[in-house]
Amino acid sequence: MRTAIVGAALLVAGAVAAAIGILPPSAVFELWDRVWPILLFVLAITVVTELAAAAGLFTVIAQRTARWGRGRAWALWLLVALFATLSTIFLSLDTTAVLLTPVVVVLARHSGLDPLPFALTTVWLANAGSLLLPVSNLTNLLAQHAMGDPSPFAFAALMAAPAVVAIVVPLAVIFVLYRRSLLARYRTGSEVDVDDPVLFRWSAVVVGALVPLLVSGLPVWMPAVGAAIVLGAVFMVRRGGVLRIGLLPWQLIVLASGLFLFIEALHAVGLGTVLAAVSGEGESPLALLRLALTGMAGANAIDNLPAYLALEPSAGSPLRLAALLIGVNAGPLITPWASLATLLWHQRLTSMGVEIRWRRYVVLGAIVAPLTVVLSTLALALVA
Repeated sequence: MRTAIVGAALLVAGAVAAAIGILPPSAVFELWDRVWPILLFVLAITVVTELAAAAGLFTVIAQRTARWGRGRAWALWLLVALFATLSTIFLSLDTTAVLLTPVVVVLARHSGLDPLPFALTTVWLANAGSLLLPVSNLTNLLAQHAMGDPSPFAFAALMAAPAVVAIVVPLAVIFVLYRRSLLARYRTGSEVDVDDPVLFRWSAVVVGALVPLLVSGLPVWMPAVGAAIVLGAVFMVRRGGVLRIGLLPWQLIVLASGLFLFIEALHAVGLGTVLAAVSGEGESPLALLRLALTGMAGANAIDNLPAYLALEPSAGSPLRLAALLIGVNAGPLITPWASLATLLWHQRLTSMGVEIRWRRYVVLGAIVAPLTVVLSTLALALVA
């Protein structure tokens, strides 16, 4: 609810700016034309993943993963990391942070393992692992448009090297920090039966079909909306009580809409000029590092979405936009509010009785975030 209140306040502020002439109507219409497909995608993909989770799809995958680990904690952790990476890349960071976190916590407890390295893996990979495809992060969808709408494959070709580095560095840090518990053995528990096999099969087929469609070159909102309609219809027949207003991420939509409009109003009064001076220019390795670190600082100060929106006009080229994405995607690992996914992740942990103090989270993030951003940006510069 606090998220929605903040979003509503930002919407009101943006509306006032438009009403008194600071923000021209043409700029508002241009902004709406750009962001409505993104907001619709977020809405639809959230419904799909929530319904798939209700059908038990993610839980079954986690349980099968426990068997594949064959009693070795490090192998189980790597499989969880792989699943978290794939979930982030193809279904967005919010899916990993919100839906996968409780699954891996239950998995770790069921296996008699410390849940903290598994929980930390989900939140760090939800953020740092969201560089490869446009659908992985809302900022990527915005950057794709600013780059001239390259295909998902062209986008991935540009982001591949930094994406790999941004995944490997946090995992290396987690292994060093929790090596004792990750080198232990665990017991494989019994498999839990699926409540409704029909719903499970439909969810598996729909998600399996959705993944390639998201990288097919179609506008991503189209397959996401289609998948949400199909799964919604199946649930209406089989388990209508699951279909409720709470499935819709309306708080996130209100917040994102407010951020879009408010940052656009700030740009109208000269924010872009100030940020252009801070972020510099050019495509040398040092220039790219300057922009990426500025994005990281902005994300941890005010949240990654407004940080991206504020700095996007200062980027100016696909390579600089890629550096900015590294900063705002792989960088928000320090403060709790650096990304909405982190706040939602912590909320899930708290509800399950898993405690991680924000002070410890900030200290760990202050180590891994700059390291990840710097190495990923250097990888981008090297391939470029």
